[in-house]
Amino acid sequence: MRNALGFALFAAIAAAPVCAETGDFGGRLSAAAIERTGARVVYDPSYQRIAYPMGDVAADRGVCADEVVRALRALGVDLQVLVHEDMNSAFAAYPQFWGLRAPDPNIDHRRVPNLEIFMTRRGWRLSPSLDPNSYRPGDIVAWNLRGDAGFLPHIGIVTDRVGASGWPMVVHNIGAGPKLEDVLFSWPMTGRYRMSQPERAAP
Repeated sequence: MRNALGFALFAAIAAAPVCAETGDFGGRLSAAAIERTGARVVYDPSYQRIAYPMGDVAADRGVCADEVVRALRALGVDLQVLVHEDMNSAFAAYPQFWGLRAPDPNIDHRRVPNLEIFMTRRGWRLSPSLDPNSYRPGDIVAWNLRGDAGFLPHIGIVTDRVGASGWPMVVHNIGAGPKLEDVLFSWPMTGRYRMSQPERAAP
């Protein structure tokens, strides 16, 4: 698992936005992520049968990966479809932790390890960096919350806001719904990813 995901690394104040082109995809994804912080969401990792495509659990339920899915859908990108199609074509390339024998569009895109593999396969993975200046609005970052003590995956979206630490702030759901927080380097990072433009528009 650790080899597959490439463990290379290890009270929020929303200040003025970082300079960015507001029309670029990353800037729009940052804005969509920040918009999500107005939603009330109970952290709920339970398995749910959902529609396909554009399926989602109840709007007031979800996990960290759901915030990435929902922010991208606001820009016309359906990760449910993209991940499912890629897993159909290369199922063995994905983690086999859950005992599945085939892709499952109800849950696959809601699992951080699957999203990391998908984004890596799409060529979106960037070299790890501890330099906050190397992060751009709209970058997607994943962490291992337990560090050397075990594995608990987490994911969020870098925004154009800067926190008290001087780091770009991140929108994520770590248990209390989508929040904008100053946590970019708070846990060991397992990957960072940048999508320059929508790969596929949702129907």
